[in-house]
Amino acid sequence: MSIRIGILGYGNLGRGVECAVAANEDMELAAVFTRRDPSALKIATAGVPVVSVNEAEAWKDKIDVMILCGGSATDLPVQGPKYAKLFNIIDSFDTHARIPEHYAAVDKAAKESGHIGIISVGWDPGLFSLARVYSNAILPQGRDYTFWGRGVSQGHSDAIRRIKGVKDARQYTVPVPAALEAVRAGKNPELTTRQKHTRECFVVLEEGADAAYVENEIKTMPNYFADYDTTVTFISEEELQANHRGLPHGGSVIRTGTTGHAQENKHVIEFKLDLDSNPEFTTSVLIAYARAAYRLAKEGQTGCRTVLDIAPAYLCAQSGEELRAHLL
Repeated sequence: MSIRIGILGYGNLGRGVECAVAANEDMELAAVFTRRDPSALKIATAGVPVVSVNEAEAWKDKIDVMILCGGSATDLPVQGPKYAKLFNIIDSFDTHARIPEHYAAVDKAAKESGHIGIISVGWDPGLFSLARVYSNAILPQGRDYTFWGRGVSQGHSDAIRRIKGVKDARQYTVPVPAALEAVRAGKNPELTTRQKHTRECFVVLEEGADAAYVENEIKTMPNYFADYDTTVTFISEEELQANHRGLPHGGSVIRTGTTGHAQENKHVIEFKLDLDSNPEFTTSVLIAYARAAYRLAKEGQTGCRTVLDIAPAYLCAQSGEELRAHLL
């Protein structure tokens, strides 16, 4: 029987989930839920209903896993606990500093309702988190580094778009080349947040908006821009569409460490991603963890989980026998 997937929100992530569901034979798209007028929203999959979020509760027995495709700044902190009361949920909450409180809120709602919620799924947090944990366990004597980009950060772009006066925006995260080279060379540099990355923001203003206000709101935004050297460039909507339509991204998690009685042997572990489409890759990860949520729910488990809590075999459509024969 197919795993029935619901999509809540039909932006870049929602469209990516729709594409990923179609690529997995054990899944089907049951419905797309939107805050917009459902009659005005056209989706790519024929025959799938588009439903108002106000009617979501009526679908609680028709959806196996609801994938929440809102932004981390304001949507997911509300939607996670709310919809964990009705469904097994997956989200891509990526405000690292607030993950513990988001986990606690979803955990409470999911346990009270008998559901599973897997939060902060994607590649960072997500796959990069796994790389950090594995490499720390393997090289306890060492140092961690994470570099993102150059690429468009969906979460940071979304945070800019929520500022009063902003019509649209793209934010690029850019590694500082000298810092990345020093780490890969095993020099173990001490690097501040500001020394590792810069942030480039391209912003389209609403007519009559205060550019100085918008720039200050961006550069002082906690958890997103305040700790980085950030440049803000105001451009036309036409320029944004011509030069910044794509959503590439990527990055590396690197751990340098030593082994031996005198710590004489040096090692470097690097997990690297180079992505043409950040949302399509991210939602491919979400779908894999939706499969895990479905299986955990079938086992009667409840509460919140992160990628660190899920055994890899839960992610795959193949059986344990097939995994041991072909991928172990």
